[in-house]
Amino acid sequence: MGRRDFLKRTAMVLAAVMAFPLTASAKGGTGRRRVKAPPVVKTELAFSEKLIRRRMTSMIIIHHAGGPDRDVGAADIHAWHLANKWAGVGYHFIVRKDGTIEAGRPMDMVGAHCLGANDVSVGICAAGNFETAKPSAAQLQSVANLTAYLCDRYDLEPSRRTIVGHRDLCRTECPGNNLYGRLPAIRQGVRRFFADMR
Repeated sequence: MGRRDFLKRTAMVLAAVMAFPLTASAKGGTGRRRVKAPPVVKTELAFSEKLIRRRMTSMIIIHHAGGPDRDVGAADIHAWHLANKWAGVGYHFIVRKDGTIEAGRPMDMVGAHCLGANDVSVGICAAGNFETAKPSAAQLQSVANLTAYLCDRYDLEPSRRTIVGHRDLCRTECPGNNLYGRLPAIRQGVRRFFADMR
């Protein structure tokens, strides 16, 4: 091996070592801010396949599901997904119109909500069709509170890379213009919340 090859390989190893702390913090989280988990209604959902544990979390993906005036919960979405021959509800959390947060897929398991990003993300689904309807104030508050908790749990800095809409990663209108347009305010709210905790 020549000097040039040796230097290139050494540089690659050093770069990998320097990147490790970032990867490690994204995997487990340190809970450095200690954001209290919002209330989550537990559900007893039976999945048709064995679920796989998620090894790291680098983003939170926001979705919508249901009709403009229809409130749907975790059990409804679970039934829809089972009818499609999927393992069960693919989202980790469902936020109903009144702001109630329901548990979907277990939080530490790989989701089924965004092809290509399921193994590194938590999926939050707000009930409604936000192409035509607007999310309620209670929903927005619950999405923001849950997002702050998840960012803290997984050591994610709230940004356009860590709090995203489904449409940022796939060809879809999800989570609808009326919710997608609120994501900058949700990110900013989480940043302000974290700043106030220092």
